[in-house]
Amino acid sequence: MIDHDKMMQHVHSHPYPLLFATISGAHLYGFPSPDSDFDLRGVHLLPLEDVVGLDAGQETVEKEGIYDGLEIDLVTHDAAKFFQLMLRRNGYVLEQIFSPLVVFARPEHEELKSLAAGCITKHHAHHYLGFASTQWRLFSKESPPRVKPLLYVYRVLLTGIHLMRTGVIEANLAVLNDDAKLPYIRDLIAQKLSGPEQGSLASSDLAFHESEYKRLTGELQSAYDESELPEMPSTRKSLNDMLVRLRLGPPQ
Repeated sequence: MIDHDKMMQHVHSHPYPLLFATISGAHLYGFPSPDSDFDLRGVHLLPLEDVVGLDAGQETVEKEGIYDGLEIDLVTHDAAKFFQLMLRRNGYVLEQIFSPLVVFARPEHEELKSLAAGCITKHHAHHYLGFASTQWRLFSKESPPRVKPLLYVYRVLLTGIHLMRTGVIEANLAVLNDDAKLPYIRDLIAQKLSGPEQGSLASSDLAFHESEYKRLTGELQSAYDESELPEMPSTRKSLNDMLVRLRLGPPQ
């Protein structure tokens, strides 16, 4: 359960006006533990004087801690930095834009989602392949092995496969598994939902999950090879125009 009022406190206390703030992390992915923190992500807008003057404003704002009983991890980027990330092979920022767990959004958020769709390319597969590889290394080194990094492995692989085949960002593992139909995903999610953040699984399962990791990595690579998504983003100029408008007339 997301306490919207408590989340909004971080919007109101932010040092710069926000374009949007959404929830990412385990809550977005569909497997938060009872003690999971809340990953609040978004875009802020530096005032014009902080961009053109000698004293630059905060390109990235980060805050973490326990507030009113909730563990919060907040990260926002200035619009210029965020838009640049959108134009790269960065699926993470696109997931933030399209997150259905919206805490705060100005009307420009809808425009930004439209432009973000034009930033999706087939090369976002590399983001998900790299992220899955990193998570698998973390998972395989742990003793005992934990459920959380394993779920992250499956989540990013299925997100990448779905994106390559449909052109749609979907980060919720349970929704992704409606298509993938992997029988073990439901049990892993149930274990994560009911247990602590550091919950573990039996070492005897490692060989099976390694085989599945390799299989799904190959499936993502094949989806990339066969994808009809564009090679390059198509909305760079529109993002530039939007940024100029926001700089000259920031939302009040």
